[in-house]
Amino acid sequence: MAGRLSTAASRLLGGGGVCRSIAFSLPTRSGMGLPVGKHIVPDKPLPEQDELVWDNGTPFPEPCIDRLVPSIGKYESLAWLCGGLGFFAAIGLLAVWNDKASKIPFAPKVYPYDNLRVELGGEP
Repeated sequence: MAGRLSTAASRLLGGGGVCRSIAFSLPTRSGMGLPVGKHIVPDKPLPEQDELVWDNGTPFPEPCIDRLVPSIGKYESLAWLCGGLGFFAAIGLLAVWNDKASKIPFAPKVYPYDNLRVELGGEP
């Protein structure tokens, strides 16, 4: 029913349906163009290390691999990795240690007459 109504409405408004609106909106993209610039098809062999440079059409292409080696050593990065993983392991152990649902696996039942205090041997 809704499909027939939308088709009838598009004919009344002079449109050719969905295909016409897509045909006009896709090529122009509201004047924005492609998100990363035009795609250039290579016509000659690429340089040997072309895959190591991120060139998205800007005037300043940047390397794909950040050069952090001079400032951070491998043992310092290993210490940061072990510290972060140890932090998450500590949070997990605290959650297991403080798990109330495993200590009381059932909901406590409430009985009438002050939770059967007298019937279970309490003071009247």
